[in-house]
Amino acid sequence: MTHAHITTWVITFILFFVVLSLQKANSPKVKMVSMLLRLFYLLIIVTGALLLQMLASTPPLYIVKAVVGLWVIGAMEMVIARVKKGKSTQIAWLQLVVAFVIVLYLGLKLPLGFHLFS
Repeated sequence: MTHAHITTWVITFILFFVVLSLQKANSPKVKMVSMLLRLFYLLIIVTGALLLQMLASTPPLYIVKAVVGLWVIGAMEMVIARVKKGKSTQIAWLQLVVAFVIVLYLGLKLPLGFHLFS
């Protein structure tokens, strides 16, 4: 299940940058790719929930990681919405980077998954 979760978030980040580039190019396909991106948001949430369910007792840091993961998804949507409206995206990008670094660190530090920092 860990590999499915990682695969979905890698594809999500690829789709995120595709949506941004399509928005800047004013492509008519941006709506379709945005819907696909939102589907992958749901897949991330479902696979993450299944990973949490696999744990016998959920340690608090996994809950923190789940909340920060939702923050990453929210920050991605903020960046997309601000680009679409033509507003400044600096704060949204900062949130996205900070949240992504935190969730990536927790994902690599915690026992479930890969052990890069352990």
